[in-house]
Parts: sequence; C-alpha cells; structure tokens
Amino acid sequence: MMSPLGNGTSYPLGATITPSGVNFSIHSKSCTSMELLLFDSVDDAKPTRVIQLDEDRNHTFHYWHVLVEGVRAGQKYAYRADGPFLPSHGLRFDKTKILLDPYGRVVDVPDDYRREAAIEPGENTPYAMKSVVADLSTYDWEGDLPLRHPFNKTIIYEMHVGGFTKHPSANVLPELRGTFSGLVEKIPYLQDLGITAVELLPVFQFDPQEAPAGLTNYWGYNPVSFFAPHSGYGASKSPLQLLDEFRDMVKALHRANIEVLLDVVYNHTAEGGENGPTFCFKGLENSAYYILDRNPASRHDRSRYANFSGCGNTLNGNHAIVRRMILSSLRYWVEEMHVDGFRFDLASVLSRDENGCPQASPPILWDIETDPVLSGTKLIAEAWDASGLYQVGSFFGDHWKEWNGRFRDDVRSFVKSDAGYAGVFSKRLLASPDLYEHQDREPEQSINFVTSHDGFTLNDLVSYNVKHNEANLEDNRDGCNANYSWNCGVEGPTEDPQIEKLRAKQIKNFLTINLLAFGVPMLVMGDEMRRSQNGNNNSYCQDTEWNWLDWSLLKKQAGLHRFVKGLIKYRKNLPLRSKQDISLNDVLTRSRVRWHGSELGKPDWGSESRSVALTIERPEKWFYLIFNAFWEPMEFQIPIVPDAFEPWNRVVDTDLPSPHDIGPGESLAGCDFYRVQDRSTVILTSVQKEDT
Repeated sequence: MMSPLGNGTSYPLGATITPSGVNFSIHSKSCTSMELLLFDSVDDAKPTRVIQLDEDRNHTFHYWHVLVEGVRAGQKYAYRADGPFLPSHGLRFDKTKILLDPYGRVVDVPDDYRREAAIEPGENTPYAMKSVVADLSTYDWEGDLPLRHPFNKTIIYEMHVGGFTKHPSANVLPELRGTFSGLVEKIPYLQDLGITAVELLPVFQFDPQEAPAGLTNYWGYNPVSFFAPHSGYGASKSPLQLLDEFRDMVKALHRANIEVLLDVVYNHTAEGGENGPTFCFKGLENSAYYILDRNPASRHDRSRYANFSGCGNTLNGNHAIVRRMILSSLRYWVEEMHVDGFRFDLASVLSRDENGCPQASPPILWDIETDPVLSGTKLIAEAWDASGLYQVGSFFGDHWKEWNGRFRDDVRSFVKSDAGYAGVFSKRLLASPDLYEHQDREPEQSINFVTSHDGFTLNDLVSYNVKHNEANLEDNRDGCNANYSWNCGVEGPTEDPQIEKLRAKQIKNFLTINLLAFGVPMLVMGDEMRRSQNGNNNSYCQDTEWNWLDWSLLKKQAGLHRFVKGLIKYRKNLPLRSKQDISLNDVLTRSRVRWHGSELGKPDWGSESRSVALTIERPEKWFYLIFNAFWEPMEFQIPIVPDAFEPWNRVVDTDLPSPHDIGPGESLAGCDFYRVQDRSTVILTSVQKEDT
C-alpha cells in the first residue's frame, strides 16, 4: 500500500523527518517537472516508487516539495528533473539522470557505481549514488561541544583520514583501516605528539572515480555533496551508521583536547566541465550553481564553464541559492557535527562574482564572516585560486586566517641557501609583518607551513630536485614545477651517510623554523617520521601503500620523532600574551626583537648573506636564534644577558645527533661565541634566576 502524500513545504530544504513522515524539498527554477524517486536498495535498477510532483500542489515559487507519510530514516531517494537541454543558454536538464539531493545528509554508493554512466546518454539508475533520509536527533553527544582553543595555542596537523591508518603497519583491525573509526584508534599517538588540532583533507562525499583511468581519486577535492560524510571512510556498511562514526570520531578527539578542522571545497564540484557527469547541480539549475564562461566568439553562448578552480568548473558562490547552501553546510557541520573550524580550499574563488570578476566585498564571504553560528569557529583561507588571483596578505574580512604560501616558498629558498633571502626570511620568522602589518591584525593571521598535502613531503623536499609524477599517467605534466627543493646531492633515496646526515639536518631546520616562528604552525601527516611519496608532488590519485602513512617509519626515525615532540613541547611552554587580539605590531614592540649577524647588532641583509640571528627579549625570558644556511661553519657572538638572568642554555642544535639535538642542553656560561655548523639552526635561552 502506497504512503499517502501531502503537499509538503518549501522549507526546510532537503529531507526532513516529521511526525507523520518525511518532507522533501528541492530548488529548481527552470525545470518543467520534478520526480521524487524512492528505492529499497541503492543498487536497484528501477525505483520502488516514482512520485510525480504536482505543479500546483507541490510547487512554491522555485521550490518543489512533497510530504510522504510513513517514510522514515534510512529511506533511499533521488530526483529526476525535466526541462530544456540548451547548453548555449546554460540549461542542461536530462530526465534520464539520477540526481542527488543537494541538502542530503547521507549518500549511499552502489557497489557497481560508474561515473561514466552519468556522462553517457541514457539512464544511470543502478550505477548512481543515492541520498538517504537521516534522523540527526537520536545521537548522544554526552555533553560534547567544540573546544575553541585560541589560535596562539594552536598547532595544526594536516592529515588524510584514509591514509592515516590504511597501511597494514598501522596496527588497527583490518575492517577499521582507512576509516573514521581507525583514526580514533590512533588518537593516543596524536596526543603524545602534542598537536592541538587535526585538519582533515576533504571528508564530504566525493567521487573516487574522478582520476586518470585505472587510478583513484585519493585526496577527495571533488565533492558531490556538501553535507554528507564520505562513505568510503565508514567502517560499517550501514549508510546511517556513517554519521555516528564521524560524530564518534569528533567526540573522541575532543575528549583528547584535539580540535577537528575540515578542509572544505566550496569552489567546484565533481561534475567537471561541459563533458563531465550529471550528479546533481547540473541537472537541477546549472546556470545558478556554476559560473558559466562567456564564449568570446558568441557572448550569448553559455555552454562552457569558467574554470578558476583548475578542476573543470567553478561553483557560483555568490549566487543567492549557492550562498544559502554554503552557509547552511557550514552551520550544519558546526551545529550537528561539532567541528571546530574549516580550511577553505582555493578560497579566493569565493570572492568572484557571477561573471568571475573579483569583488572587494563578496556577499558569501560577508555571510560567513558575520554569521553568529560560525563566530566561534576557526576560518582559514587558502587565499588564492587556480587562475592567478593571489590574496595572501589581502584576503577579505577580520575573522579569517590565511595559509601563508610566501612563508613556505621563502623559508624553502633560505634553507637551501638561495641568494638574497636573508631579509625576507627574517620577516617570515615574525609572522610576515610585510604582509599583515597594515591590517593591524594579530600574529596568528599567518598560518605557517613548509609542506602540505599539495606538493613534496618534507623528506622529498630534501631528496628531489624535480617532481616525479609519472605514476599519475599524465606524462609528468601535472603538479607544480616551482618546488624550491634540493636533493642534497643525489636524486632520490641514497645510502650515502653524508647526504643522509645533511638531509636529516635540513629536515630539522625546516621543522624548527616552522614550529618556532611567530604565527600558527601547521605540520603534515608523516613529516615527523620522514614519509615519502617517491618524489610525487601531486599524489591526489595514488590510493596505494606508498602514499599511505607507513607506521614502521616511526621506529626507523625515532630520533626525528623525538625532535618534533620536543619542539612542540618547547613551543607550548613559550610565554603567551594574555590577550588574543593584540596586534602583530604590539607583539613585536613588546618582545624587543634585535637583529644580529655573526657580530652582535650587525645584521647582514646583503644578497650574499645566508645567515640570520636575532634575540627576542621578554621580561622573564630571553631567546637567541641563529640560522646558518651557509655551507660552512660560522662563529656567532653571544649576547650578554642581564645579571638577574641565568647564563645562556642551548635548547636546539640541529647539527647534533639525537638525543643531543634538542633538550636542556648545556650551559654556555663564560662563552663569548657559539660555533654554528654549516646549514644548522641553534636556539639558546636564558631565564630569570629563581631568587630574583
């Protein structure tokens, strides 16, 4: 017996459980008819029930809606929308294609899912993803709330949910490998390391088949939904259980005092360009969801997609419908899933208007900036896009922090001894005042990183001069060519002890700079144990053992792991300002930074200089930092500390072997100079005497 139907309501969008059933609502301005499809199984070749929405009873303005009584959580559903197929006018309706609910909370993927079926002519029903009705009200959060750590106490660990535990060496149950539940098993490791936040590569449902033939999309920067967690990260086969697994992970990380940040992709979708599949947005209101390219040969032709994302299409983030969806998505992940913040992939795309032109005051960024639900969350912008819009140092608003790509590039260049970088390196150490000073913002405006998922790992940064992406089957054309890397003498792995010693030292130099510079440090999964990608700097399509975290490296690189833990502990013990909103200018003024060369008070900013030294004088503690990127040892004069202070003590010397490279070190009482070895970093501290 069929469930009776009600007219339903246009709000809320998506599938909403009511006392009598489920209210379904979806937006489409230009379609001529809409069907709601119900399925018993995700693999069904035909829907169990087709509900034709009535133009009069189930249509309000641009919204189609219906109340289906008796339907409950777990019901699989999708849509079919009919309308004109006129690509030149921006319309791409195809009544044969299964469409996901843009607001669906769960996506179920058939075993025989085929991306190509959503491209080829004809029906794709048995091969298509389907949405699932979810009841979010039954989960017990047990009092959990987002942690809201201040940024000046934050140390970010960027990681891939799957790659973190997929490797057999992860020592988790086979059924938990590569899942949210598998990550939970490794929380003690993260606690011991000392990080305060994990930044998860995309966890929204994505299309694993968007990759060269025979390969798998591993990173997940190709969403098909902005509300549903990725089904591939679930240990259970139950679609609804996936929601609990994600929330269990968040709750467990919060109990460990670790925040959860999501890397979110609101700049494009997995539907690609004009030859890509139809999963959802193309088949509902193509010209609303995407920025369409104006054909220079015919300005009225809107068949092509603007590609500011470099991934085939660009989400039309400043269209009212898309703005509402993005804001609803962010609120959902904060309110219902308890995440602590977001890193926005290619965030500069969101500053573009419906014609692709950058705006000074973008509506969607204003929405996010001023939303009260998001007021306590961390917002981090990758402040550039794939078409040359580079906004590091000038990104919109007061709430946002920025991935500092110039920190990455300038630190890499200085450490590998490129000429002319001493001066700019000194600015990167102090939270880049040349970029952020004019905004009167706090030092944490700068998210500092040397490596990220996109590019070389830290091990490969010191092991390869050029990228080696042949495994991606794109003839090594993909990936960035400007890596500012140096192989230390030999391309790739080597057993030469001198080269290995140099590489280990360079890695420690990078880590010391990244973790002790002003700003917010971000580390990348596995850099603390020299994870390698075999020189691949664009491993997005490599879901293989060599791209997963090999936990056996932890034993092989025990000394480096100890060094990273020591740096994190040292950073956490640094004096902190009492107020979070003190500007970078004020912090630098109060800290009394003095620059030196090999002689005190005589810094060398010349083009041939490869060394920088500075003292940071705080009332309770002094620091002396020496960075020698020169290929020969140098003698550095040691400053005289006040009588009320203890003699200088060495904390870090990256030239020394473990365990002497970090720790209490030795007193330098009576020493006037410190010999800093070639390509080495030294940190000295002096504290007030206890009886003063």
